Amino acid sequence: MDVLDDLLAGTRARGGVFNLTIMDTPWALEIREKAPLTLATLVRGSAWVVRDGIEPARMHEGDVAIFTGPAPYVVGDQLGTAPQLRIHPGGICEPLPGAPTDYSTRLGVRTHGGHPDGEAMVVSGTYQLESDVSRRLLAALPSVLVVPAAEVAGHVMSMVLGEIQRDEPGQQSVLDRWLDLALITTIRAWFARPDSHTPGWYRAQSDQVVGLALRLMHEDPAYPWSIVELAERTGVSRASLARRFSPLVGEAPMAYLTGWRIALAADMLRETTDTVEAIARRVGYANAFALSVAFKRVRGTSPTAHRRRSAVPPSHRWSHRQSPAGGVVCAD
Repeated sequence: MDVLDDLLAGTRARGGVFNLTIMDTPWALEIREKAPLTLATLVRGSAWVVRDGIEPARMHEGDVAIFTGPAPYVVGDQLGTAPQLRIHPGGICEPLPGAPTDYSTRLGVRTHGGHPDGEAMVVSGTYQLESDVSRRLLAALPSVLVVPAAEVAGHVMSMVLGEIQRDEPGQQSVLDRWLDLALITTIRAWFARPDSHTPGWYRAQSDQVVGLALRLMHEDPAYPWSIVELAERTGVSRASLARRFSPLVGEAPMAYLTGWRIALAADMLRETTDTVEAIARRVGYANAFALSVAFKRVRGTSPTAHRRRSAVPPSHRWSHRQSPAGGVVCAD
């Protein structure tokens, strides 16, 4: 398993919220969902994406955009078009001045604009992520990225559109898996672009030595790795491994391993009821005390305090408020 596989494995849609919006020109949506990760595509039309702190981004039909972080943004037909709809957390839709008066529902999916043949059609899906592993992936992405349709394999967001307009058993699970597939193909396409400023760990995977060292650590983080053994396994000297690893990845091999182990432990503390002792052994520490020392050095808090602070009732884990069939809830 490579680094991207591991990070994507920790980034899964569970009860994702899916929105289908159809509007006529002029149109604009103000998104205030505060979701840590959102994917969107234009099924019809073209649009501008405006978010504070970055240059406006252009989207054309079939392009896929990824938005990271909770900051609001506007998607509209032209720069300066006033938003007619504001989307709040949970898919709550607030009409603004100039909003369409018809919020009709087609096959359980809330649409805006009054007729299915509007000039613009936008489909989106949001992730609600608590995982520390997921945050490592999000940290490698800009707040807005747009991948042209021709570079996204299979136009998977169009497949999401096809499913979102059905009303069949197991629909939520199917939509979640399609959203995961869309995320994977879009991120791979983005990282393949020469202007994407890919993270060091991604570039390092193509290095014969450093890539192997990363795979070894990710495949078995509980193994008592040392710089000496990593060097032996990769067929180079200790000094050579250190010289190649740090410039590519951005930190020394053992520092990278510690960060990865602590991220795994943080997720296990949040998502399971396993003891700190059991988690320590699963991520490569001899006992709870050793994990606690490392955890506090990296995170500034103890494993127990982290678990207490991040605990959520089991019935609320991996959930997100949504309307039937994942549609937007609109308030007239």
